[in-house]
Amino acid sequence: MERITVFDTTLRDGEQSPGCSMNVAEKLRMAHQLDRLGVDVIEAGFPIASEGDFNAVKAVAAAVRRPIIAGLARACAKDIECAWQAVRGAARPRIHVFLATSDIHLKYKLRISRQQCLEQAAEAVRLAKSFCDDVEFSPEDATRTDPEFLCQVVGAVVAVGATTVNIPDTVGFTTPAEFGELIRTIRQTVRGIEKVTISAHCHDDLGLAVANSLAAIAAGARQVECTINGIGERAGNASLEEIVMAMRVRPDRLAYETEVVSEQLFPASQMLSEITGVAVQPNKAIIGRNAFAHEAGIHQDGMLKNPLTYEIMTPQSVGVPDSKLVLGKHSGRHALGLRCEELGHQFDRQQLDEIYRKFVVLADRIKQVEDYHLVELIAAAQGERSASDESEVGMRSFAVAAGPITGADNGHARSKFLRPMPAANGTGGAHLALNALAEHHVDQEDYLWGV
Repeated sequence: MERITVFDTTLRDGEQSPGCSMNVAEKLRMAHQLDRLGVDVIEAGFPIASEGDFNAVKAVAAAVRRPIIAGLARACAKDIECAWQAVRGAARPRIHVFLATSDIHLKYKLRISRQQCLEQAAEAVRLAKSFCDDVEFSPEDATRTDPEFLCQVVGAVVAVGATTVNIPDTVGFTTPAEFGELIRTIRQTVRGIEKVTISAHCHDDLGLAVANSLAAIAAGARQVECTINGIGERAGNASLEEIVMAMRVRPDRLAYETEVVSEQLFPASQMLSEITGVAVQPNKAIIGRNAFAHEAGIHQDGMLKNPLTYEIMTPQSVGVPDSKLVLGKHSGRHALGLRCEELGHQFDRQQLDEIYRKFVVLADRIKQVEDYHLVELIAAAQGERSASDESEVGMRSFAVAAGPITGADNGHARSKFLRPMPAANGTGGAHLALNALAEHHVDQEDYLWGV
């Protein structure tokens, strides 16, 4: 399979997400985690932006030696020189130069002509190349740039030594088919493009960042720029974990590989959330807290029989400790019985039915039933049974004193108390066997909540 270079811009574009700025120590800590994750390139920051960002890029360049360390620069001498001073201590330094190329940016932001843009891009890459062998160029807002002019700019920077040309969907405007076509046009049109790496950098304004990135890869891009948790400007960047795991899970359609150590994805996500104080949405693919959580009865029943019924990857493959069966009003008897066993109690079928009815009433009121709720529910049910049994014993004593009872009791005076079991000692729920009644139940109630 062809190898894709993973360019992580969590520390640069990700940090530009409102509320996600990081100081030097935090960037350095995150950079070490990105190194453990196995990314190929760490874009450590925008050195000209502030003294703190310059120091952070310089510190990362000095401390993290395996990956390429990139510093971002606008297409002007002051930025490029500053970026070089920040990354020059890296074992593998890169200067990343960008200049807007769309007409709307040229007219309203830069106030320069297309010809001036063409000349400035080439001159900036030439200067960066005089400092550093590894130079990347990005035509900002490429997907809203006239394709013919875009190819002219790309050709100009390739001619003066750019080693990577990144095609940014800066405002998340493009669609997968359109972006793939643009990458193919560049490959077919630009002279010398076969000697450089084409990269894709997608934003998520329309929720298409990952799809667009994968389309670019299919069209010939061999570097993808992304962030942990998909953080970034506005709606964020393409999510690193989603791109990587899409290729891992579907090699039949996405026959590419990366050097990412997928077991470090969840730890990286957790560290970033801790540093920035920004939580991941619960339903976030791969690393959200619900990504491996199941509440619906039919899903829980399937998971207990074979996790592959509802999980296309193991939680351990991305660093999540285990799947979770969440107890709520959609849960069935199977999951409820298993959780009770884990808490040290086992029911026969009649007892489980009784607990289940009370559980559904409670779950409908409080949405999610935690362990302490379940323990209280079990204790209450046990107390009710105790009172019922004492009443039954009293009636039997009265009947014996008064004379024989007509008819047989058929053994119904047997104990109805819960039978305690040793609590599971650090064992995941999927490894605990239920009693025979719970294991082989076929109740329709567990199949009400489906797709």
